[in-house]
Amino acid sequence: MKWSPFKSLFIYFSLLFLFDVAASSSDGIFSGRISTLNGVSGLVKVKVDFSNIRYLNKKDRVTFWDQSVKLKKCTGFILGKTNEYLLIKIPNFKLCQKLAYIKEGAYLKFFSQDLVNNLKMGRELVAILKKKRLALLNKVRKNKREVDSYIDKVDALNGRYDALTLKLRREWKKELSRLEEDKVNALRIYKNSLSNLEDVEFKMERYKVEDENLKLDRWSLDTRLFYKK
Repeated sequence: MKWSPFKSLFIYFSLLFLFDVAASSSDGIFSGRISTLNGVSGLVKVKVDFSNIRYLNKKDRVTFWDQSVKLKKCTGFILGKTNEYLLIKIPNFKLCQKLAYIKEGAYLKFFSQDLVNNLKMGRELVAILKKKRLALLNKVRKNKREVDSYIDKVDALNGRYDALTLKLRREWKKELSRLEEDKVNALRIYKNSLSNLEDVEFKMERYKVEDENLKLDRWSLDTRLFYKK
C-alpha cells in the first residue's frame, strides 16, 4: 500500500490535536506508575506520590509520556482521585498505546496546566493567609500581653487593698481601744457617781428630820381612841 502525503499530513495534524506538549513550568510536572488499565473503556489508574495532588481536580487535563520517548505524549482527563491514585480517561487510548509506553507497571511523567494554574491560585491564597496569619499573630500577642497584664493588675490591686485592709484594721483596733478606754472611764465615773449617791442617801437617812415628834399610837381598833404620844 502506497503511503499518501495527504495521509501523513492528516496524521500530523491529528497528533497536534490529540497530544499535548508539556510546558516548561516544573509546577505542573509529576510522576506516577500505571497500576491498572482498561483499553475498552480507555481508563488508566495511576499511583502517584506527591503532596500537591490535592490541587488536581476532576476534569483537569493531564499530558503524560514515557521518559525514554519524550516527544510522544498522550492527553487525558482526570475522572477521579484519592490521596494516592488518579483515574485518567484517555479519549484516544489505542493511538496512545502505539505512541507511548502504556502498560501496567510503566513509570510515566505527567504534566497538567490545570495543576499549574491551581498551584498559582493556591500560592496566592497562601500569601493572603500568611498576611492574615501575621495579623492574627500580632493580635494574639497583644491579647496575651493584656491577659498577662491582667494578672499583674490583679496582683497590684490585691496588694493595694491588702495595704488598705491592714490600715483599716489598725484604725479599727485603735478605735476599739479608744472605746474601751471610754468604757473604763465611763464605768469608773458611774461607780463614783453611784458611790456618791449611796453616800448622800445614807446621810439623808441619817440626818432625816421628821415633821412631828409625836407618833400615832394605835392601841384600839376604834379610830376615835387613836391618839398621839
